Amino acid sequence: MKTHRIALIPGDGIGTPVIDAAWQVLEKTAKTYGFAVDGTTFPWSCDFYRKTGSMMPADGIETLRGFDAILLGAVGWPAEVPDSVSLHGLLLPIRKAFVQYANIRPHRLLPGVEGPLKAENFDILCIRENTEGEYSGAGGRVHQGTADEVAVETSIFTRTGVERILRYGFEQARARRGKLASVTKSNAQKYSMVFWDEITAKLSAEYPDVQVASYHIDAMAARMVMAPESLDVVVASNLFGDILTDLGAAIQGGLGFAASANINPDRSAPSMFEPVHGSAPDIAHLGIANPIATIWSAAMMLDHLGEAEGAKAIMAALEATTARGIGTLPGRNKTDEITHAVLSALDA
Repeated sequence: MKTHRIALIPGDGIGTPVIDAAWQVLEKTAKTYGFAVDGTTFPWSCDFYRKTGSMMPADGIETLRGFDAILLGAVGWPAEVPDSVSLHGLLLPIRKAFVQYANIRPHRLLPGVEGPLKAENFDILCIRENTEGEYSGAGGRVHQGTADEVAVETSIFTRTGVERILRYGFEQARARRGKLASVTKSNAQKYSMVFWDEITAKLSAEYPDVQVASYHIDAMAARMVMAPESLDVVVASNLFGDILTDLGAAIQGGLGFAASANINPDRSAPSMFEPVHGSAPDIAHLGIANPIATIWSAAMMLDHLGEAEGAKAIMAALEATTARGIGTLPGRNKTDEITHAVLSALDA
């Protein structure tokens, strides 16, 4: 029997209950489909930062390197730890160290879920460049606290980084409906975004079976609202992808349904799977966190690990659960109630 070693990082707030829910689903799925999951939990979080001064230990990356995958709940407690500290202390270092350059976010309506739009055939796969671009962390501040203070934030786009994320997008489009939308703002950003457009055009010659269209970010935001059914695979830079995927989450019914994967495509290091929602400090103590996004992320993890049957079973159970109206509206059902419904659906 194959065993998959999973690093669990519940993080802050609702991260703990949604990871607990996903793990119950994973364990049951593993028993049913003939594999095993071995989870190790790490307490790295804002609470860990308050106690130690770091979001994770100095050897945290090397500790995680030995696992097959990482399942993360949510990180952030802005009332006590600035988001810039928690993000740059945990998530971004993991993504960069393990070259998880492809951030994958599926957007579609589950049965029984009503989004804000009346969109038919809404099914968009957003692919966000995940390790450079606008989130490279290059820059600084000088003359702090004076009238002459200057803040510089430099976006970094490498040919390697842009080409590999675009290739990933082309391959995903080829495996789906054969349509790729590349998103930039090259009319205003004449260096980095023109560079991106040029590489898109160059690669398109290698994928004659994929229909390619380039959009400016503002036009793409409008298209996702006005004609989401016209889109298949959308690929964008770190910042633009971040914004568009939150828009996609809103269209699919809210962040409670938004799953994601941070993929290392060559599998030289573990990939990380996480819901898009935050730690939600305002509801963390109420027991009403929706675990669907985390369970969906766990299904994506199983698919990445080669357990396609198990992944399909989890998705079918999620769809059966929401089709019954369970977990479809914020606060309607308790976390445990949704989890039990998914577990029961796995028996069906």
